[in-house]
Amino acid sequence: MITATLVKVCLWIYCRNSGNDIVRAYAKDHYFDVVTNVVGLVAAVLGDKFSWWIDPTGAIVLAIYTIVNWSGTVLENAVSLVGRSAPPEVLQKLTYLVVGHPEVKRVDTVRAYTFGVLYFVEVDIELPEDLPLKEAHTIGEKLQIKLEKLPEVERAFVHLDYECDHKPKHSVLSRLPDSEP
Repeated sequence: MITATLVKVCLWIYCRNSGNDIVRAYAKDHYFDVVTNVVGLVAAVLGDKFSWWIDPTGAIVLAIYTIVNWSGTVLENAVSLVGRSAPPEVLQKLTYLVVGHPEVKRVDTVRAYTFGVLYFVEVDIELPEDLPLKEAHTIGEKLQIKLEKLPEVERAFVHLDYECDHKPKHSVLSRLPDSEP
């Protein structure tokens, strides 16, 4: 147990200085393990040497510490687990890049959302109606690559269309009664 705790101390020191959010989360986990190992070991030794009630009291303290610590972590990360939309500044940056991309006539939609650290981006753009498929594909692919080069973007999806005035084909509205698909 002492060796495992020393390894966890080294891992905690190493991970806490990382620039990566996920690695820093591991640092919190390693720190938690160090605290629980040390308190558990000290309570067990003191309970054995001095009085029987020290060990169960240490267990109760650890249980309360665990509940408080992990409840805070869950509340901290609940938004990331459920998903959230990108803030307006990120959407503005993405829209600026899309509007400035060659051959884009009009931008219909720019969405960005996350279920973790990085964003998934969805873009609907209008290209000239008479543009050959191969050229349209190349334009969309280059835009996708441009968006995915941003450090905050995990994946980008670019939808190409020749007009943006139609009703949404894939929305819930198209499945409602008295609605045209």
